[in-house]
Amino acid sequence: MSDTPAESAGSAAGPDFDEMTRDIAEVPAVEVIVTVAVNLMSAAAVKLGLTEEGDQHKDLDEARKLVHALAGLLDASTTEISSFHAAPLRDGLKSLQLAFREASIVPDEPGQGPGEKYTGPVYG
Repeated sequence: MSDTPAESAGSAAGPDFDEMTRDIAEVPAVEVIVTVAVNLMSAAAVKLGLTEEGDQHKDLDEARKLVHALAGLLDASTTEISSFHAAPLRDGLKSLQLAFREASIVPDEPGQGPGEKYTGPVYG
């Protein structure tokens, strides 16, 4: 006889996509955009070596991609999210861009750094 409840056996077969779809349908678009932006910011911070582990996960090529994607997302969603949400995300993006510039052995020219295509040149 198994110690696991019958409902656990059903979930072992695979995820309940109908329930997941209902959950996603209830989430406002602004919340999805902000969540994705925060995930991009967190991943970029790790790849820039800004976490407690420091250089252990540092990878500037990956960080560049993440910062660029974050800048693109924020640029595209500017009119969709309020300044209440956008302002701290833009501040975080600028901090990541400055951290990237500091971490680079050969810094990009102003306006050529990650995401600067969308934000314009970032100066320290």
